[in-house]
Amino acid sequence: MNIHEVGQHIGAEGMETGKLDWNSKSMDSAVAEPFLEVTSTDLKEEKLWTTVTNGSVRLRIDSSCPQTPVTVHDMFLECVDKYGFLNALSSKKNGLWEHITFKEYYQLCRQSAKAFLKLGLKRFHSVGVLGFNSPEWFISAVGTIFAGGITTGIYATNSPEACHYVANDCRANIIVVENHKQLEKILQIWEKLPHLKAVVQYKGSLQVKRSDLYTWKEFMELGNDISDDQLDDVIHSQKPNQCCILIYTSGTTGNPKGVMLSHDNITWTAAHASRAGDMHPAEIQQECVVSYLPLSHIAAQIYDLWTGIKWGEHVYFANPDALKGTLVDTLKEVQPTAHMGVPRVWEKIMEHIKEATAQSGIVRKKMLSWAMSVSQETNKNPPRNGELKPFLPAVADFFILSKIRKMLGFSHCQKHFSGAAPISAETLEFFMGLNITLYEAYGMSETTGPHVMSSPHIHRFQSCGKAVPGCQMKFVNKDSDGNGEICFWGRTVFMGYLNMEDKTREVFDEDGWLHSGDIGKIDSEGFLQVTGRIKELIITAGGENIPPILIEDAVKRHLPIVSNAVLIGDRKKFLSMLLTLKSTVDLDTLEPLDKLTPEAKLFCLEVGSKATTVSEIVGQKDKAVYRAIQEGIDKVNSKAVSNAQRIQKWTILPKDFSIIGGELGPTMKIKRHAILDKYSKDVEAFY
Repeated sequence: MNIHEVGQHIGAEGMETGKLDWNSKSMDSAVAEPFLEVTSTDLKEEKLWTTVTNGSVRLRIDSSCPQTPVTVHDMFLECVDKYGFLNALSSKKNGLWEHITFKEYYQLCRQSAKAFLKLGLKRFHSVGVLGFNSPEWFISAVGTIFAGGITTGIYATNSPEACHYVANDCRANIIVVENHKQLEKILQIWEKLPHLKAVVQYKGSLQVKRSDLYTWKEFMELGNDISDDQLDDVIHSQKPNQCCILIYTSGTTGNPKGVMLSHDNITWTAAHASRAGDMHPAEIQQECVVSYLPLSHIAAQIYDLWTGIKWGEHVYFANPDALKGTLVDTLKEVQPTAHMGVPRVWEKIMEHIKEATAQSGIVRKKMLSWAMSVSQETNKNPPRNGELKPFLPAVADFFILSKIRKMLGFSHCQKHFSGAAPISAETLEFFMGLNITLYEAYGMSETTGPHVMSSPHIHRFQSCGKAVPGCQMKFVNKDSDGNGEICFWGRTVFMGYLNMEDKTREVFDEDGWLHSGDIGKIDSEGFLQVTGRIKELIITAGGENIPPILIEDAVKRHLPIVSNAVLIGDRKKFLSMLLTLKSTVDLDTLEPLDKLTPEAKLFCLEVGSKATTVSEIVGQKDKAVYRAIQEGIDKVNSKAVSNAQRIQKWTILPKDFSIIGGELGPTMKIKRHAILDKYSKDVEAFY
């Protein structure tokens, strides 16, 4: 009996009895032995993790999360049964919204799965998806899993070389691309991808003719040759403890790592983390969300795609140029009930409002300042149970703040989430002033996204919230303040890194706890605060441990002209800092330009400078601006807990950070190692 037949045999038996024990010895012997080479010394580790795509793992089921494991297909069938005739996906074609119901969505996924099988997708091989969010992205992702493959997102910003690494590492049989621009990347590397059998382009006409290159319409028609029974045999062979998704890390400290996620990782997290965030099932309220963040990142994928299926959410797709300024247009049109952004997205919204305010009249400025201060105070100290809500905040909200939220597209938004990177206190406070509470979530690709959640019922300022019910945390190597490395246990925890046994062993301890590499502490009520990352922790020549984020945030809070601040000083005698200034961006490339933003120009005027560009300030070492920045640094230093945590030197870089410049990752999180390499001469000049 070959591997495929073994899977079918067990799948049929499990479907008939409905009582298959995923963690039983029979399961190990029936599934794990054909897939894995298990030695007696490695048996314990192999049951909790694996590094091969056709491996299976022991699920972390215990009394805290006893829910029956299900596959992605099981979850979708339940969705169709409950929400089949509700709209699931909406996208604009020629200026008009086109809608797909959950029943249609499911059938399209089956049709794409058949097409993948026709093209020769092998069990446990990958389909790479390269492009901006769209119904075709979702259908490809789900169809891949139905067909027994592994969905692998490839960042749309990747170079051809980066695309090659991912596609080759995951053994991609098929790659689905958005348009000719993305196709060109694959054409450059096609001959170096031995497993690649076909490419599908889902938007635009084909500008290249090849027998193994298909339009979306041609691709979907290929599925007509595959029977329902053939597809169902593959679907029924799938188990919740097998891999169905690969998420590649950003690769800031070496090659990207392929994070293997199981069906259970996806289905359990989609159900339980979303409910911890107060997302509602459609029978209570159909949630409405806008999809725009990169789906290659687990935060967007679990929030947009998998939670959408689990609870019957209505997903609208933003335009591909969403992050260039059109996102707000989509939000205003859609009026979502929930919205998620990475910190940089929230910061950009904040900067836009500040710029608009700076250009308004004195009366408007004063009214907004008053309304925001009232709202901030109320949100920081909300009324206790039984207390009446203050009158002034209600007046401020009705006449002023609600109009700004409407302008942003948040009139009906009940939950605003921030994740994927730390968010500054300044940003949190600003949105509190608009009567918008940002609910932080915390996790990793390795925890299928959110392991810790905030919500309207679980919130504390500058806290990530509490562990999702069923998830556990512990802290190791704690210091005197209670800060220690955060470790995870639960059904969110991933299967292992693809083909990287050493890296996998590094992150799991002997008891199977996942070590995050992040530092944090928990209060008496269970709220988590993340205070730094071990690899980013600065250890001075004097041996003092300094988490950089808190100091960097303080600098940006005191200096509104500063866009990015990067603390330097590992193994050095003192701390120094790289600064970038807020500048406008090219809307086509998102490359930072030389021209200062209105907020930055206002800062210059207030400190006595007439500068309007970055080059003026840096090239001429503008005395007024440099003096003001030093004064801001001095204020930060005055609150330092020790001399070692004072910033002794700093410099302004000639250009702001960007994805295209290599300093930011796809979710706009700073890449510290890349920055240190790129600006090594500036760093050396400090010392």
